[in-house]
Amino acid sequence: MLTILFDGIAYGMLLFILAVGLSVTMGLMNFINLAHGAFAMVGGYITVVLMQRHGVPFMACLPIAFGGAALLGVVLERTLYRPMYRKPHLDQVLFSIGLAFMAVAAADYFMGSQQQIMQLPDWLRGRTELFDGTLGMGHYRLFIIAVCAALTVGLQFILSKTRFGSRLRASVDDPRVAAGLGINVNRVFAATFAVGSGLAGLGGALGAEVLGLDPTFPLKFMVYFLIVVAVGGTSSITGPLLAALLLGVADVAGKYYIPKLGAFIVYALMIAILVWRPQGLFVRRGGQ
Repeated sequence: MLTILFDGIAYGMLLFILAVGLSVTMGLMNFINLAHGAFAMVGGYITVVLMQRHGVPFMACLPIAFGGAALLGVVLERTLYRPMYRKPHLDQVLFSIGLAFMAVAAADYFMGSQQQIMQLPDWLRGRTELFDGTLGMGHYRLFIIAVCAALTVGLQFILSKTRFGSRLRASVDDPRVAAGLGINVNRVFAATFAVGSGLAGLGGALGAEVLGLDPTFPLKFMVYFLIVVAVGGTSSITGPLLAALLLGVADVAGKYYIPKLGAFIVYALMIAILVWRPQGLFVRRGGQ
């Protein structure tokens, strides 16, 4: 039982890092980016290619995956996404879904349709047993929890305690007033989109070994990202974190105890939470 809980927490933390960029773009930038999983796939493929073909150490690949996905995010934000910010949400959905399918086709053409295998360093392959085997902790999952926890604390601090976070909130609340106060709204949005894309790329690099990596990755996990954002809400970091942990534990436990109903349990939990709190688990006071 403790092992299942531990694995579920690790899975949930990974889902949070993968989905938090989507939460930021939807909640703070009011943009629905269903191609978010494509940036995660890019980070995963960067890591696999660097490790397998060029012998780059795993730890060095993680910041490169973040930077590569962030750079791609900046380029696409300036060229494709920015004109869509003020479009209706339906237009944004159709646009981003189209990008997701283009990413799938491009990955299949350049990388092949087979699932990629990533060889972890030896120090991440082991497993530690505690309490006479009641709790088994895989070293890589423990590493994922530590990295994702540090990123969560850092992201929460940046959004709530720094000048950039206050400028971002001001740019979202009223772009014209923010621009009048000297805030470069376009630069703030570009930086936000880049960070969200970079976090997705980092999540893809970390998740390639756990989730698997193939060209269908953006479509396969799109629903999971949307569940995290819908259940957790888009007005804070705390909500998506809690939603991702609930989803991770429910998914792992469901697939272990009732394999044939694993997915049913996840969706039933989502529906129950949304019926209870349609606006998500956490919202700003006075807001919906």
